[in-house]
Amino acid sequence: MTSATAPARTERRRPASGPNREHGAWFLVLPALLPILVLSVGPLLYGIGLAFTDSQSGRTAATQWVGALNFRDLLHDTLFWESFRIGLLWAVGVTVPQFLLALGLALLLDQDLRLRWLARTLAIVPWAMPEVVVGIMWRLVYHPDAGVLNETLRTFGLGDGRDWLTGLSTALPAVIVVGVWAGMPQTTVALLAGLQHTPRELHEAAAMDGAGAWRRFRTVTWPAIRPVALAITALNFIWNFNSFALVYVLTNGGPGGRTRLPMLFAYEEAFRYGQFGYAAAMGCVMVAVISILLALYLVGRLKGGDEQ
Repeated sequence: MTSATAPARTERRRPASGPNREHGAWFLVLPALLPILVLSVGPLLYGIGLAFTDSQSGRTAATQWVGALNFRDLLHDTLFWESFRIGLLWAVGVTVPQFLLALGLALLLDQDLRLRWLARTLAIVPWAMPEVVVGIMWRLVYHPDAGVLNETLRTFGLGDGRDWLTGLSTALPAVIVVGVWAGMPQTTVALLAGLQHTPRELHEAAAMDGAGAWRRFRTVTWPAIRPVALAITALNFIWNFNSFALVYVLTNGGPGGRTRLPMLFAYEEAFRYGQFGYAAAMGCVMVAVISILLALYLVGRLKGGDEQ
């Protein structure tokens, strides 16, 4: 016998959906987006707009819209393109040794050594130092009369020393050495994290099969840390290309512009010569180049992910 009325169902309340849920999500994300919009996107858009004007410091006349005039002048500015070439030499010269040395250090710190915790702590000390402090410290190291480097060379009879930061042939290599030293810790930390996530069982199995150290690295270690290595190398190249403070403290772009990186050149145009519009155009070109390099990196990563 069935009852006349079916028992009432207890319906489970569904989560809110539609516009109300989307508005709630945006409300939660807004505190994180505001600093990005105010401190990153806003200045970037303002700089792009400034690049199409003749803005100058100390000018009484109103700023005029000049279109692409700054970019046309930039195409024929040999000094800027020379600084761009130096910037690429600096970025490559720092990034490649930085990665190789950091990889060797990470492999060493991944071993079961005594006082490994102390070695890992000391390895990241340069990372904790501000670039200005690093620059001042290395200026003392390179000092022509009382620097540690020249004193060491004199002790071993390898010459009377030289002024490394003012020599036309030694300034850029000397600055590159400092860049490698200062930037190696974060690369080491990233690679060490990748190494620690490599299964030990794979190394043990490869060793039981008779694989040597190089073969184990090539077939086990490198495939495991390859994504981390590619990511940190791309980021290092971008960071190094955009370097400013370290080189500014060491050489201020000298001697004779041999260490004048693009950021230094744009800084001088803006704050030494007051050409804000022209300097903004330089910044736009550098942002475009970095964006292209980043896009190529992302495309390569996506293709690598599809192949895997």
